[in-house]
Amino acid sequence: MAGRQGRRRFGAVRKLPSGRYQVRYRTADGRDVTAPTTFATKADAGRYLSKVEADLLRGEWTDPRLGRTSFGEWADRWLESTVNLRANTKAGYRSILRQYLRPAFGSYPLTSIDVLAIRTWLARLEAEGVGQATRAKAYRLLARILGAAVEARYLAVNPCSIRGAASDGTPEMRIATVEQVAAIAEQVPARYRALVLVAAFGGLRWGELAGLRRRRVDLKRGIVTVAEQLVEVNGAFSVGPPKSTAGCRTVTLPAAVVDVLAEHLAHYTAPSPDAFVFLSSQGGHLRRSNFNRRVWQPATRAAGVEGLRVHDLRHTAGTLATAAGGSLREVMHRLGHSTTVAAVRYQHVMAERDAAIARKLNRLIEE
Repeated sequence: MAGRQGRRRFGAVRKLPSGRYQVRYRTADGRDVTAPTTFATKADAGRYLSKVEADLLRGEWTDPRLGRTSFGEWADRWLESTVNLRANTKAGYRSILRQYLRPAFGSYPLTSIDVLAIRTWLARLEAEGVGQATRAKAYRLLARILGAAVEARYLAVNPCSIRGAASDGTPEMRIATVEQVAAIAEQVPARYRALVLVAAFGGLRWGELAGLRRRRVDLKRGIVTVAEQLVEVNGAFSVGPPKSTAGCRTVTLPAAVVDVLAEHLAHYTAPSPDAFVFLSSQGGHLRRSNFNRRVWQPATRAAGVEGLRVHDLRHTAGTLATAAGGSLREVMHRLGHSTTVAAVRYQHVMAERDAAIARKLNRLIEE
């Protein structure tokens, strides 16, 4: 802003030999900064200075020099400094960066990535046949990385503001009936029957099933304790903690499932307490992709529920637990959910039960 005699109290504007105007100003910590661009008129330069001054007063100013950092360089810093990422999550991020983000934005200065650039990138991915779920996953990672740049004051705003771009269009969860679960269990090889039933009636995640050890099974009490999961990253296996703190839990199984699990332990699990309960027919760790292709898909086709996913058994467990009278908090604990958002999806069962009650009451009235 200019003073009474026309002299600015903040910053300076000078005319260059080219006829354009250059802006310089000093930050609160004494750094001299030159605006990253020049301006066609003195008035434009003055408006820029006014905005910078307001941003500084509000604590929202970002150093334009930081914005010139390339996306590739910032992404490397972000990935290396981000903690509490599971190994498979970090590997997934690296893969998305390598395939979709670096080729498009790697050399871009952060400030050059705007909404139009992101829209153009998404349109190109779609034209190349990249599926919606993959595009959404890449977009969410881009938004997270640029969001961290905003927090670090490398950017003023996050340009990832495209409505619907983060939605992966994942098909709605499917819920199997008890009869359908039984049909699938009959179609899979005997060594996987208990796995199907524990998933459908206990709600364990795939990694929790593959990482379950004999010492975590208490047949007398009919419970399994979830304390770790098996993680596969780039073909290599490792044992780690469950998905969240809430993932550590004890699940009581129906007696019929306990009987099948006891038979499984007797025939297919080594006697050592540390032995993994569920292994492949070759005696190695279960690979999800192999199981899905060789075991699951043929079994669901034969059972007449083709398209049902292995993960839908977990959704089935949540729905059945709710139908059996489980409260929201009880279902959350049983499935290892840390928030109500995931567990509340199973509450639709309560509405259906309530409607059934109303129909029965109506029949009583009519009678």
